[in-house]
Amino acid sequence: MIETPSRALFTDLYELTMAASYFAAGMDDTATFELFIRELPRNRNFLVVAGLEDVLDYLEGLRFTADDLDYLRSLGSFRNDFLEWLETLRFTGDVWAMPEGEIAFAEEPLLRVTAPRIQAQLVETFLLNAVNFQTLIATKAARVAIACQGRRFVDFSPRRDHGFDAALKAARAAYIAGAAGTSNVLAGKLYGIPVVGTMAHSYVMSFETELAAFRRFARDFPGTTLLIDTYDTLEGARHAAAVARELAAEGITVGAVRLDSGDLAQLAKEVRRILDEAGFPNIRIFASGDLDEYRIEAILAADAPIDAFGVGTQLGTSGDAPWLGGVYKLVEDARGPRVKLAERKATAPGAKQVYRFSGAGGVFEFDMVALAGERSPLEGRPLLRQVMEHGRRTLPPEPLTRIRERCLANLDRLPARLKSLETVSPPYPVRHSAELERLLARTREQVAAANWPTAARSGDAT
Repeated sequence: MIETPSRALFTDLYELTMAASYFAAGMDDTATFELFIRELPRNRNFLVVAGLEDVLDYLEGLRFTADDLDYLRSLGSFRNDFLEWLETLRFTGDVWAMPEGEIAFAEEPLLRVTAPRIQAQLVETFLLNAVNFQTLIATKAARVAIACQGRRFVDFSPRRDHGFDAALKAARAAYIAGAAGTSNVLAGKLYGIPVVGTMAHSYVMSFETELAAFRRFARDFPGTTLLIDTYDTLEGARHAAAVARELAAEGITVGAVRLDSGDLAQLAKEVRRILDEAGFPNIRIFASGDLDEYRIEAILAADAPIDAFGVGTQLGTSGDAPWLGGVYKLVEDARGPRVKLAERKATAPGAKQVYRFSGAGGVFEFDMVALAGERSPLEGRPLLRQVMEHGRRTLPPEPLTRIRERCLANLDRLPARLKSLETVSPPYPVRHSAELERLLARTREQVAAANWPTAARSGDAT
């Protein structure tokens, strides 16, 4: 990834003010935080986990530079002894996480951090930023892959993504969940993703005629894709066929034509007829232009003979559901389990593990969230694994191709009904173990007794 001078300051101010207060109070006991998604976005029935690689890279390299500390000193809010302590700060905690490419659901911990309290608190903003965004885009890409019904699609999103770094992360997340490649050349270099490109309308317009543009480009890039809708799509298809016929004697082929506007389903049928009648049934049809999973599903439902898709804006921004409500909450410290009781934002106490139970053919049946210390159920597969111990990775970085293979295998094991592009009911079952339920009830009672003892005695606290 592209390094910035320091990422330690990529944190919300209140993380630092809380850290300073903990420091002043001598509160740096071991604490456990968990990152989870409260509820699935609109029309989502599952999530594809992504972003862990950036999390581990950040945690291993966490440190405040002299320039960072000078800036914090200039704010006038922090004591010198705290800033001096920050200079020596390194992450020394343990991390358990679902691997990238795993399927997850609401209220399941995707990641668990156990570390000295200040360390665990300070990293919240970066962890949420990395996991929320990349999981959001990977999930969107998985939906596009489902809609494509086995056809290829590529990431065309960088020019519409919300920033330079977002475009890189979007390309990686999309590739994990099924994209065949990306138009983003830097993402290709950094992550080893296949890069894909055709031509722009400006290239065609730069020549006296469309035929001249096609002829030049096909000679320069044999097997290329020609963009045929600059002037008239059907005439463009005829010109592409003419160039293919003309250059065939030189051993040069045209691989595909691209549609980028109009009624793509109807145009694809007419373009297919033109190419077939001209003797080029092997020239493929590639479609782009404000596509998402819904439009692709409708296009293919109309029996459009389209072989591949370029998906841009809607993929890189997850246009129909552009945010993910991930949170990072304290669940345990030296005093024991911790719980939040706020209405609609309550949490479950204790460090937890997630077990997945599968049926015939490996299809997922239900998940169980249990306490990390519970005896593992024999039939359940634990989803969180230790990825960092004492601030160091337990394993080398996974090849992106392996993460992608895991994701595609998991999508194959997803129940068919969850692959709907609309919200299904009932949702995938996520249960709590009996031991977790007992701990939750006991912790709620303890919190109630400590914070409003009169109500607790009368039985009104819930």
